[in-house]
Amino acid sequence: MTVTRGLEGIVATTSSISSIIDDTLTYVGYDIDDLAENATFEEIIYLLWHRKLPNKAQLSELTQQLAENASLPQEVLEHFKMYPINDVHPMAALRSAISLLGLYDEEADLMDEDANYRKAIRLQAKIPSIVTAFSRVRKGLEPVAPRTDLSFAANFLYMLSGEEPSPVEEEAFNKALVLHADHELNASTFTARVCVATLSDIYSGITAAIGALKGPLHGGANEAVMKMLKEIGSVDNVESYVNNKLQNKEKIMGFGHRVYRKGDPRAKHLKVMSERLTNLTGQAEYYEMSIKIDELVTSQKNLPPNVDFYSASVYHSLGIDHDLFTPIFAVSRTSGWIAHILEQYENNRLIRPRAEYTGPGMQTYVPVDAR
Repeated sequence: MTVTRGLEGIVATTSSISSIIDDTLTYVGYDIDDLAENATFEEIIYLLWHRKLPNKAQLSELTQQLAENASLPQEVLEHFKMYPINDVHPMAALRSAISLLGLYDEEADLMDEDANYRKAIRLQAKIPSIVTAFSRVRKGLEPVAPRTDLSFAANFLYMLSGEEPSPVEEEAFNKALVLHADHELNASTFTARVCVATLSDIYSGITAAIGALKGPLHGGANEAVMKMLKEIGSVDNVESYVNNKLQNKEKIMGFGHRVYRKGDPRAKHLKVMSERLTNLTGQAEYYEMSIKIDELVTSQKNLPPNVDFYSASVYHSLGIDHDLFTPIFAVSRTSGWIAHILEQYENNRLIRPRAEYTGPGMQTYVPVDAR
């Protein structure tokens, strides 16, 4: 056996959902640059699940289905009030809520294609409601009910704050959702596929994926980026901060990516939105600090920023709590996770790799009194 730690470079399956070839990310053959500039997140959901862009009637039907299924069971809302609010990270709350949600779905264990698609709609529709409701409940506020007349992106921001977002805010958040929707066989997606390859249900698959995304080496980087920007404080402090980190060989979050050589193609879109939003909200220093950090790390380490780096200042400018950054990642990535789960079901094979044993050789049992 050939051992490859972290499965780096290993091709584990075939997929028609997304690809990363020569530093170009595509969803079903559409370049991410094209989609980021032109598509709504609802179109991306349809594209990933059906492998084609929807026509007007198909898009309208999906939008209506998502709107009709966005409300949460009262039991889930009440459950939030039982959490030890001050000690619970929103990703832990999200993981638990998705698992709980499965208990109130009568079709949770039905595995036919139609039932799985209906569950997919319900999950995608409800995950923004979970994140926003938890955010409000922990502050002592009542959840804001979803509206049927807003886009997916606008509805999330509305449920979070109770105020309808501006067109610029809606555009920025929609773009972030599009850019985070899928990313080939990343850690959380692989986790979801391993889970459902046992023929476990879709709620278990999404719960498992959220558990993987919760780790700071996967989904938590943008929260760490914002923490770094807060620590630095001003552009004048950037150079000394970065140089000190590099000299001590400490990791600077938001830079580099295992599958890209020349840089993450998603980062440039959020860089533009970061500049627009930070200027709009009077917080241009966060963009200016980000640019300076980008220049220093890229020039000294040849590590360009990834999608997490500029998303931090975008979300901050939208007034989003920093510990909600990773749950927002999950709101978007659920569309990709579901696409991969449905694809796994279509042509399933149990995922069961091997491990090279490195422990002691054959040993003989010794009774406990003789040890």
